[in-house]
Amino acid sequence: MYDVNEIRGDFPILSREVNGKPLVYLDNGASAQKPKVVIDAISRAYGEEYANVHRGLHYLSNLATEKYEGTRGIIAKFLGVKDEDEIVMNTGTTMGINTVAYGWAMPRMQAGDEIILSVMEHHANIVPWHFLRERQGVVIKWVDVDSTGYLDPQAVIDAITPNTKLIAITHLSNVLGTVVDVKTIVDAAHDKGVAVLVDGSQAAVHMPVNVDALGCDFYAITGHKLYGPSASGAIFMKKERMAEMEPFIGGGDMIREVHKDEITWNDPPMKFEAGTPGIVQQIGLGVALEYMMSLGMENIAAHEKKLRDYARTRLDGLNWLQVQGTTPDKAAIFSFTLDGAGHAHDISTILDKKGVAVRAGHHCAGPLMDHLGVTATCRASFGLYNTEEEVDVLVDALELAHDLFA
Repeated sequence: MYDVNEIRGDFPILSREVNGKPLVYLDNGASAQKPKVVIDAISRAYGEEYANVHRGLHYLSNLATEKYEGTRGIIAKFLGVKDEDEIVMNTGTTMGINTVAYGWAMPRMQAGDEIILSVMEHHANIVPWHFLRERQGVVIKWVDVDSTGYLDPQAVIDAITPNTKLIAITHLSNVLGTVVDVKTIVDAAHDKGVAVLVDGSQAAVHMPVNVDALGCDFYAITGHKLYGPSASGAIFMKKERMAEMEPFIGGGDMIREVHKDEITWNDPPMKFEAGTPGIVQQIGLGVALEYMMSLGMENIAAHEKKLRDYARTRLDGLNWLQVQGTTPDKAAIFSFTLDGAGHAHDISTILDKKGVAVRAGHHCAGPLMDHLGVTATCRASFGLYNTEEEVDVLVDALELAHDLFA
């Protein structure tokens, strides 16, 4: 049984008040809160078990290494990846995508070569490709969404030309909640010899993901959205892609031998993990993923689907609220503007007075804001611990904001 009230008891911060009101935390799309098991694991790792990993032979180093490397296997299990050596641990999706941009794309792409992006992409999946556009003349091709926020996979496939080398696509939009049919895109792209990178930062939070079944070449996740620590995360990279890649950052752990006139690289995944890693952060991420799997990703998805449907019904009743993204199977993410409000920041400030935490701004999705014709939106993004009662609090706070702006 999925008992959301019992689950809420696992998250200490959810019992606090903000501005004299019970906290209603609806900023999960930016960062999720942390369960006590994660907080305790971090405290224990620093207070009782800390040492550097891989190079020590003493007890604490061996223990830290065992727990750190154990996270690699947990991530592989969470993502449905059979070979944990295809998991490169890092600080999150931004680092993962940059690793691919510098290590795989930059050495093999020339002026005129193409990268296909959707207009929904987060800046983390845009800016690294602009580096290649500016420095090497790579062409970025954009695929739009329709008026509901739906991305037609065929539109992405139709954008492929003989010059296309990579498709970099989100699995789930952080603004619209749109779920993208990446499997169809991957299959067609591979038939044409095109690699596919998937930004899984949001999708991995809200639904079961099986990367091996998707067949993509790269799949990136971020720990702080997955109820884990900030500065934790990973990217899946197919072994054949790893073999084509150069290291992105040089330093300890990613080398086998260093001499005055010669360097040899370590085997993947260590080849792409330079320097002392975020040991405690990754240990915390492993505990967070085990916590999610103990609840069941199918159960989390079902709970959030109910929240989505309830929130959609309540928000649709506000005829002065414009929700961006209305695909039927979207995630429980609602970005909106409000008639009469000067700016999304004004709305969020009023909601905050009622204890409701939402995100306001462009959500690191500038091209999408341009496509929608807005400068900013408010975003209420739901997680595994949110409730229908919190939806009601959100609606009450929005009605107050409307009354103030009317």
